[in-house]
Amino acid sequence: MKIRFKNYWRKTSLKKKEDGIFLLNHIKKIRPRNFLEIGVFHGVTSRNVCELLHELHGNKFKFTGIDLFENDTGKLDEEIAPNIHFSNPLKNIYYRYIVRRDPYSYQSVLGLLKKFKENVNIIKGNSNDVLKEIKTEVFDYIFLDGGHKYETVKNDLKNLMQVVNNNGTILCDDYDLSYAPGVKKAIDEYVLDNNFNLKILNSRFAEITKYLK
Repeated sequence: MKIRFKNYWRKTSLKKKEDGIFLLNHIKKIRPRNFLEIGVFHGVTSRNVCELLHELHGNKFKFTGIDLFENDTGKLDEEIAPNIHFSNPLKNIYYRYIVRRDPYSYQSVLGLLKKFKENVNIIKGNSNDVLKEIKTEVFDYIFLDGGHKYETVKNDLKNLMQVVNNNGTILCDDYDLSYAPGVKKAIDEYVLDNNFNLKILNSRFAEITKYLK
């Protein structure tokens, strides 16, 4: 199976293709069946992960995504379209005048993932609230790329305790960003306080597990 990371004409936090490929290879190694992504953004990582999980398990996988979808105002597409900004002018034309939908919206992400609609559950809301309402113990892999403030990361990790205790994996993005030091601080404290294992991978990702893998 050749691993590729596609952008699907959208923005992604994994701007370097090698970072996306690294993430997918990490997921391939662990082969999770019940995946949670916190911080869906345009849905690029979500779509790539679903493609991989389908390759690994057919239709026997579940993908859940959580995001605030801050641009999802509920207004008509004509009112949303002017707020779309891409450096590539062709992308601006595509989203403003052809699909007339902000790619960072709930409906747009659902459209990108419609190929896997039977396997996908996208939740609009604050992760600190949503994680308290869903059964987190069912997940065996978490990709944490939501809010980067210390309090947000700390609360997300606290609400995902059962995942690690069940031998699941949490992979945190942006572990050591100079402009978001709260991410590293929250992760380091979480690992130390709970005696979990921490590995820094590809100079970007922080892998949290109960046992060394």
